[in-house]
Amino acid sequence: MELRHLEYFIAVAEEEHFTRAAERLHVAQSGLSASIRSLERELGAPLFVRSTRRVGLTEAGRALLAEARRTVASAAAARNAVAAVQGLLRGTVSIGTEQCLAVIDLPMVLARFRTVHPGVEIRLRQAGTTGLLEEVRTGGLDLAFVALSGARAPAGVSLTPLTSEPMMLVCHPGHPLAACETVDWSRLQDETFVDFHGDWGARQVTDRAFGAAGLERQVALEVNDVHSLLDFVAEDLGVALVPRPFAYKKNKKVHAVPLRPTAPSWVVSVAVPANGPANPATDALLSIVEESTSAPAAPSPNGAAAVG
Repeated sequence: MELRHLEYFIAVAEEEHFTRAAERLHVAQSGLSASIRSLERELGAPLFVRSTRRVGLTEAGRALLAEARRTVASAAAARNAVAAVQGLLRGTVSIGTEQCLAVIDLPMVLARFRTVHPGVEIRLRQAGTTGLLEEVRTGGLDLAFVALSGARAPAGVSLTPLTSEPMMLVCHPGHPLAACETVDWSRLQDETFVDFHGDWGARQVTDRAFGAAGLERQVALEVNDVHSLLDFVAEDLGVALVPRPFAYKKNKKVHAVPLRPTAPSWVVSVAVPANGPANPATDALLSIVEESTSAPAAPSPNGAAAVG
């Protein structure tokens, strides 16, 4: 079994498409398809269910994926360890992040990392916290920036908190709740909500908070980015609960109101495998992250940390 075949298999599994996987790997699609067929013959089982639109994993493919990721990650770690002994920092660091985690200026961090370690390839993907934690656990990512509410780390993952922010209500300036200094949870039960998809950390914080209060709510609009959520709220299509940095984003015509008696916390953490970073490049990146997050954020005119 060739390592290259496993790398091709992982790419197809993640992209759910042969053409996109080939483009990602910069290889010919015919060669990628031949490698997958060779792997299936060697294992004696089909790995994908193919259709004209997408490919999905078979049961055998799902069983192989976690092990393939571990094998590829271990091989990369071995190469990087040898390079480190030779005084070089090479290889790849794979990073995942939710959108708009205001505690860290990720473009600045990655630019600094590339300047200091030009021999390391950086790979980045955005997704929800649930999927990111699973990829860290299975070796698909070296580290990820995730948002939780103080929940325990899943098995196989270690979390280091970076910051904690309270959740706030955002609504249209003309909404009746906009006139309140604070809003009690009980007044939110009959409101229509705009919210993120279920794998977002902020959505999970809100769902748990309503459950703990014994309240139900109606989520009418689900979105997958912060700006769309605020745009819908600005048009008075619903209210939302968001972390404080989201509530004070620039150029958004929404009104933010604190919650009472207690606002749930949105905790931003960096996730790595439970047995520690897999390679020296990840350690180097974490050092830059630590330095960047230890500096105090510049305050915005309304008192919240300035965010984009």
